[in-house]
Amino acid sequence: MNRLAKAAVVALALTTTAAPLVAQAQDRGDRREWRQERREDRRENRQERRNDRREWRQDNRNDRREWRQDRRDDRREYRQDRREWRQDNRWDRNNRNWWRGRSDFRGYTGPRSGYWYAPSYGYYRVEPRYSGYRWRTGGYLPAQYRSYYVRDPYFYGLREAPRGYRYVHAGSDILLIAVASGLIASVLSNVY
Repeated sequence: MNRLAKAAVVALALTTTAAPLVAQAQDRGDRREWRQERREDRRENRQERRNDRREWRQDNRNDRREWRQDRRDDRREYRQDRREWRQDNRWDRNNRNWWRGRSDFRGYTGPRSGYWYAPSYGYYRVEPRYSGYRWRTGGYLPAQYRSYYVRDPYFYGLREAPRGYRYVHAGSDILLIAVASGLIASVLSNVY
């Protein structure tokens, strides 16, 4: 074989073996770049998810704050409305007809001899010795008259009764009594 032929065979052998090596080297480089890009993409995805979670938590916090603030505002408005309602719908000692139009005075026609009237309960018979009786603090209300509770003490400008005490209607008076014994703690006279 002549030299040219040998050179051609060597060149052919080198090209057939070198071409895949070059391609393989290029392929490795491509794979490295591809892996690097994948790593960067994963890092970016993780970072975006973190940012999304942070934003979600922040939005959630803000939503809770707004909800609590709205709730506070609603409660304030409700309390203010209740105060205004109580001031508008209260008993007025100077107005003799304050009871007119109230549902708990539906059957009230004025004083009757031998009877007392308790709003929401109606007229009930009274022993003659208690007719016109003036109740005093420190006295006792008989047991048969202790069950006519005042349903809405706020209407009459009264505070909530302490534990163990109740407001009751006794004639045209309202008495604060001890539930167990009937001891009169205070008297609001001539309510109606």
